[in-house]
Amino acid sequence: MSAHISNIWYVILVMLPLVGSIGIFFIPFKKRSYMCIYTEVLTVATSILSFVIMTHRPRNPIDIMTFVSKFSITLGYDGMGSIFGGLISFLWPFATLYAFDYMKHEAGDNTAKESTFFGFYTMTFGVTLGIACASNLLTMYVFYEMLTLVTVPLIIFTLSREATLATRTYLYYSLGGAGFGFITLVFLSNFGNSLDFALGGILNYNSALNAVEVAEGTIAGAMQSLPADLMRLVYLFGFFGFGVKAAVFPLSSWLPKAGVAPTPVTALLHAVAVVKAGAFAILRITYYSFGTDLLKGSFAQYIPMAFALFTIVYGCSQAVRERHLKRRLAYSTISNLSYILFGALIMTPLGMTGALTHMLFHGVMKICSFFCAGAVIAGTGREYVYEMDGLGRRMPGVFGAFTVSSLSLMGVPLLCGFLSKYNLAVAAVDAGDTIACLGIGALLISALLTAIYMLQIVVRAFFPEKGFNYSTLERFHDPGWKMLLPLAVFVILMIYFGLFGNNIVMLLKDVANGSF
Repeated sequence: MSAHISNIWYVILVMLPLVGSIGIFFIPFKKRSYMCIYTEVLTVATSILSFVIMTHRPRNPIDIMTFVSKFSITLGYDGMGSIFGGLISFLWPFATLYAFDYMKHEAGDNTAKESTFFGFYTMTFGVTLGIACASNLLTMYVFYEMLTLVTVPLIIFTLSREATLATRTYLYYSLGGAGFGFITLVFLSNFGNSLDFALGGILNYNSALNAVEVAEGTIAGAMQSLPADLMRLVYLFGFFGFGVKAAVFPLSSWLPKAGVAPTPVTALLHAVAVVKAGAFAILRITYYSFGTDLLKGSFAQYIPMAFALFTIVYGCSQAVRERHLKRRLAYSTISNLSYILFGALIMTPLGMTGALTHMLFHGVMKICSFFCAGAVIAGTGREYVYEMDGLGRRMPGVFGAFTVSSLSLMGVPLLCGFLSKYNLAVAAVDAGDTIACLGIGALLISALLTAIYMLQIVVRAFFPEKGFNYSTLERFHDPGWKMLLPLAVFVILMIYFGLFGNNIVMLLKDVANGSF
């Protein structure tokens, strides 16, 4: 770690895209290109600042606002926050670059509508960084709910009936999850030493856990055991509350519906911002708020684990059945998010390492596959799997990248998806209990189903039925460099991490052990 910098930079990091996005709304750009340059410079500057802060991390977080005792809005990177912040800071500039080309298709000549889109798109960047930088549960909760509000205009962007219904569903689910999350916040403020995140948990063991000196079976012993089971129940509220954005079954139906939003939005919903924020929040409350000592081996571990394993298989099964391209990828996201939850719920350092590994690598794999789908939709107007026949020859760059992301999602060796699934399997074997071993079975079933629903698209694109008439595809071609460059970068990363990703895994192990 290099020399430390002032903690005021945390405030600047979060406020830069939030305040800068106001300029996108109100500055009367004479040309569209000026607006694009302003947005990209703002995004890149924020990302660079984020990485500078990570490598010169301030010694202490900064309190922006203090209410009473435990309640404060505090920003500061720790190990886990740096991992999540690094992921979004790296992917967002490429997503913005991609969006410039795509939104020509979506917004047409309506520059005001496009400015509104990029304003909220950039604002979402700042809010997501706020979640990554949150040093306590209250701060994370505030930014987490802000994320719901700033993404609503992006989902409803087209103002179609489908978009309106999808947004309504998203709001219903998210507000319900917010209620459960708030219950968790209240109980932790009562039974915790503070709301600050600390690896191992922040519960006050004198009041929240069984007192070992109290005789077992006495009335006093029963009273002392009540808070422990009560807090485990509260953890379930938190798991399912934050699990709304992590799309855990049965709280996942909003995600496929949200696919009606423009592809740059769905890519961020499914790969970076919203769903990863849900998984990140569950990792936070599991390891940094409640602590695994309280949860492991109890119903607070087994019930969420059962839902996570079911969601892994359920998402893949639905993806096999789905014929719409983006919705198929959405169901794939539902499945893969529960890989992260499965790793988190093993409740060991290895499990946390596997969860973080898949959170990172899935972000790259899934944003690549969604961007490929968006390029096809924008360039051809085709949205269904059966319409992909022969497009591989007309759009080799797009479908080449899609093939690599498909193989990586399947877990093919030498690609990053294999490394993350391998680490999850190792963590499950090390844990040794029955449910964790069942997780390996779920991973294998998921790999098979993933091969079916992803390779079907690849095969149709490159190997259509004999006698297929390619002349019907003559007007189609690969998109411009603004779309292809991000795809090329993601392909390189999937291969690089697959071959040389052990250094990343070692870093994540340090995070899980509290040494980074």
